[in-house]
Amino acid sequence: MFLDSQLISQMTQWRRHMHSIPECGFELPLTADFVAEKLHSFGIEVVRNIGQQGIVGILKNGDSSQSIGLRADMDALFINEQNTFEHCSKHQGKMHACGHDGHSAMLLGAACHLAQNKHFNGTVYFIFQPDEEHGAGAQAMIDDGLFERFKIDSIYGLHNMPGLKEGSFIVRPGSLMASESSFEIVINGIGGHAAMPHKGVDPIVVGSQIILALQTIVSRNLNAIEETAVVSATEFITNGTVNVIPSQVIIKGDCRCFTEESLDKIQTSMERIVAGLCQAAGAEYEFSFINTFYPTVNNPVQTAHAIQAALTVFGTNNVEQDCLPLTISEDFSSMLRVKPGCYALLGNGVESVGGCALHNPNYDFNDKILGYGTQYWVQLVNDQLI
Repeated sequence: MFLDSQLISQMTQWRRHMHSIPECGFELPLTADFVAEKLHSFGIEVVRNIGQQGIVGILKNGDSSQSIGLRADMDALFINEQNTFEHCSKHQGKMHACGHDGHSAMLLGAACHLAQNKHFNGTVYFIFQPDEEHGAGAQAMIDDGLFERFKIDSIYGLHNMPGLKEGSFIVRPGSLMASESSFEIVINGIGGHAAMPHKGVDPIVVGSQIILALQTIVSRNLNAIEETAVVSATEFITNGTVNVIPSQVIIKGDCRCFTEESLDKIQTSMERIVAGLCQAAGAEYEFSFINTFYPTVNNPVQTAHAIQAALTVFGTNNVEQDCLPLTISEDFSSMLRVKPGCYALLGNGVESVGGCALHNPNYDFNDKILGYGTQYWVQLVNDQLI
């Protein structure tokens, strides 16, 4: 299958337009309007304001009850862009530094092509999601009835990856990406004069013991072979000064793992450690554990479908079918907890055009891969809806 060169040119224009008007979180009026208008122009039914700014395009053909959901993210990041090309950000302090402009353009391209070439039997749902970066958009759409209002049998996502060559595709069944959870531990002791520590309860000592003990969670509570995880304390805040033992210490940090079972073990072990050490020292504590992203876990059946489509589009030598898991996180994970599906990565390039890291002020999506992503979406639909 080869895409029309005119469509690829249009996709490039769409992508660069969206890059120039980055919007963040759930505040995406310009981007959502643009996406909805394009879907309408293709003759696709559009439902808006799902999970605030979320959009679902609906394209039906034939008499089959089968369906498939294809998802792209629309939001940008709060970063000052340092690029100087013509399509750079017009919105100060915001930029598409993760390629969501490209993801949306590829899915719009697939919608346009499929609307004009209906070689499938069933329903395609084109899902455009807000607020992926903060981990809230997918759940907002789910809570607003995404999977109750629309009969979506399975769901697929795709993300660009700098450092992988153009036209390469990597995926794996099971856990592809890690969870991301933050924790905060507040230790309340009894402060006092630094020269008389015996008259108080020093929260710095307790906090230091807690930080060291947290490192035993991975090494002593998780299976060394099956449960990869990272627990990192990243902030240690006190209200003391040079000659004053503080009355309070706040420890903040970040956790990553690849299964929800591991996530539960980490949270339980962490609070047990905090409670035990605080009790031993006579200190009080407050503990909070906030899960922002769940592990991204691909269903083996849908992963096999994704691999088959990728082999057709990219060729055997450009498809890695069982890549190593990645410790980055993805909001699409929330959708995979509800519906079977698959998330995969598409090479953005290794040279200067596509090799700049994500979330970097010099990043730009590589327009040369727009056609690859769109062909993958079209192939997946035509393979599954027969």
